[in-house]
Amino acid sequence: MEELRRLERAQAALELMHRHGVSPPDPDSDRFLADLLLLLIQPCGELDMDRKCNLINEYLPKILRTLIKEPSYLPDPNEQMKLENKDSRYVNKKTDCALQTEFHNVAVIGLNAMERANSTLEDFCRSYFMFHEMDVSRPESLFKYLPMLSFTESYIYQLDNLNERIVQLSDGGLPVLKAQSEILSTIQERDRDLSSELVNTFKGDPFGPLKSLLEFRGLLNDRINEEFKSGEEFWALERKLCSALMHEEAVSVEDVTRAIHLKSFDYRVLNLLLYELRGEKVNDLHMEFLSISEYLVEISDDLFDYEDDVLENSFNILRMFVKIYGASTAPAMLAKSITEAEEKYDRLLKALEPQLSAEYQKRCEEATAEGGRTGGPSLGTWSIPPVIVDEESYRSNMRNC
Repeated sequence: MEELRRLERAQAALELMHRHGVSPPDPDSDRFLADLLLLLIQPCGELDMDRKCNLINEYLPKILRTLIKEPSYLPDPNEQMKLENKDSRYVNKKTDCALQTEFHNVAVIGLNAMERANSTLEDFCRSYFMFHEMDVSRPESLFKYLPMLSFTESYIYQLDNLNERIVQLSDGGLPVLKAQSEILSTIQERDRDLSSELVNTFKGDPFGPLKSLLEFRGLLNDRINEEFKSGEEFWALERKLCSALMHEEAVSVEDVTRAIHLKSFDYRVLNLLLYELRGEKVNDLHMEFLSISEYLVEISDDLFDYEDDVLENSFNILRMFVKIYGASTAPAMLAKSITEAEEKYDRLLKALEPQLSAEYQKRCEEATAEGGRTGGPSLGTWSIPPVIVDEESYRSNMRNC
């Protein structure tokens, strides 16, 4: 079985090389370059592709001049394979079916992340397939691309789960619920190590393994890379802003506005990935329209989840506006932001193809009704909940209920 997987990976690498015109005249050279490609894309700590290439340029001449003269000291490939089969520490992680991670004590993708990703995937398929002239009701359209879309979204949610744990559990300058201070003081040392390891996960390249996978499949491009950077920036802003609220520190409207625009980065990753999977050119008008729609949906979700986000110390635009503008002014400032976004939304909606415009508006109405919301794109009405002036008292009261 392992040999079959090796052959499958080698064949995929050969096909990728041939698609890009990298095809030596003889089969042996072809296979050698394919094996080299597979080696290069294997995750290795924090090394990116540029660093790997620089290492090859710097050290390969030295290896050829010296080390290669003493092959007897190198392990025999057959013996190495036996070691790999006997000792799990030497198992070679499969780039095309599993991901390496520096976060050793947590599964790369857990069931909780997959379950959370599922609702996003359903909404994405029902709301975005129409922009690709795909019928979500046809199984062949759905299942052809679902594995890659599902894996990508689940990976993102796994990182989002880790980020949420940082916000809730860490105490080294990161947000901690005050009412939990006595409980947190008794957390076992392993939990503190866990918190530290969570933070370290985001100091490197948390998307590195996923990018390696997409690159291996020929799906990674600059725009998807930029959206991954947007995700990292959003999580950093979320930690910063939620920490500021818990420690009664100032927050800037620029950071809040930036965060709410970045928050839907996963939808943009999925959409760009679908363009790549289908071999189609990105429609920039559709991307711009969906971006402003995503912004309005994020605000609608924040208003719907406002009380829960206060309890959980999660990023929420209304929470942030209350901190910036005060309880009496925050609703009006948020309404102003919504109005400006709706004007852009309406203008771009009119620029869409008439059938697509009508179909998307119908989908928005369905999604709003299914979610129980009373405001959002295409409905024309918004409901801003009563603001919570003293969040700490609110949390305390809700816990005592």
